Amino acid sequence: MFHIKRKEKCTVSESGLSSVMKRLVKAVMVFICAAAGYQISKLILERSWWPNVTLIHPIGTTVFIILLSACFGFILAPLFWLGLTKFGQFSEAKLQNTSVSDLIVSLMGLILGLMLANLIALPMSRIPGGVGVYIAVLLNIALGYLGLRFFSKRRNDFWNFITNIGDIKFKITRKKKKNNASENLDEESDMSSDFYYSTPKILDTSAIIDGRILDVAQTGFLEGTIVLPRFILAELQGVADSTDPLRRTRGRRGLSVVTELQKIEALSIEIPETTLKELERDKVDEALVVLARQINGKVVTTDYNLNQIAQIEGVSVLNVNDLANSLKPMLLPGENVEIDIIRVGKENHQGVGYLDDGTMLVVEDGYKRIGERVKVTVTSMLQTSAGRMVFGRIRQQ
Repeated sequence: MFHIKRKEKCTVSESGLSSVMKRLVKAVMVFICAAAGYQISKLILERSWWPNVTLIHPIGTTVFIILLSACFGFILAPLFWLGLTKFGQFSEAKLQNTSVSDLIVSLMGLILGLMLANLIALPMSRIPGGVGVYIAVLLNIALGYLGLRFFSKRRNDFWNFITNIGDIKFKITRKKKKNNASENLDEESDMSSDFYYSTPKILDTSAIIDGRILDVAQTGFLEGTIVLPRFILAELQGVADSTDPLRRTRGRRGLSVVTELQKIEALSIEIPETTLKELERDKVDEALVVLARQINGKVVTTDYNLNQIAQIEGVSVLNVNDLANSLKPMLLPGENVEIDIIRVGKENHQGVGYLDDGTMLVVEDGYKRIGERVKVTVTSMLQTSAGRMVFGRIRQQ
């Protein structure tokens, strides 16, 4: 009931403001037209147009033209107000899905285009016959439009350039402050300053559902700003609402991981209201790469395909699988391990077993020892983003 009353109150206030603005526009139009009528009456009297009327009744002629012009403004005001409201609604609909950064960059392009047009038009204004004025108007329209168009098309590059300049100036200022500060500066404030300037890390849905990123953060190896775009949370919510029990369980686990990440004090969780439409992409993976380029961040994922796409686009990637593989105990050729051979390998003569950390070990001529525990000598290793694979042969007694 409260929300309904509040909504009605807002509607009444908006309609009241619209009525006041409408009357104000009507008054301004009447005043402008009346002033224009006064100037027209002065011109008629000076040029002696209609001498039979103006010479006999000059004051009456002036009053008549002013009143006639004011009536014209009174009649024209509703049409002007209608056009103004239509233009406002059109602009609002077009700019509703436009980000502030895009507006700023486009406005900069328009301003630079107009400045360049006026610089070019300045010497042309001396052309006799008033031709320079028309050239100046055309140049302003053309270069203003070109500047707006060019900057809007390259808005991502220009916005990255602007933010990079801001970061450099901020870091220089920070460095000067550090040099001028006393040696007894609190270590905790210094750490918080470094934390503020850490590279943003954008979490992919696969990394959230995987869950290991939470363990990394809880141990203190992950800090700084963690970015969770709205479209990632929407995708995660879609997985959690799935009719498939397995997908629903994975999605709910991902949501619980996000909740736990928000509780970690060393992390600053940001949820930008960025949509796929604003990034001009249809797929989530492509949108993540574009967003990472815009904010100069890194993508955290376990998805092999996203990893490859990001590397092609020149975006840094933190692959959780690579981190897990790098933390596994290193096995060198010649070392001996004991494993249980549980199945046949890709080749008929191979046997496959697993180390305690889950690493696959392919044993040459191990197909005869399936189901047995044997000692294996490591011969080589293969390291990929998908995991580590170890090759060996059965140790001869």
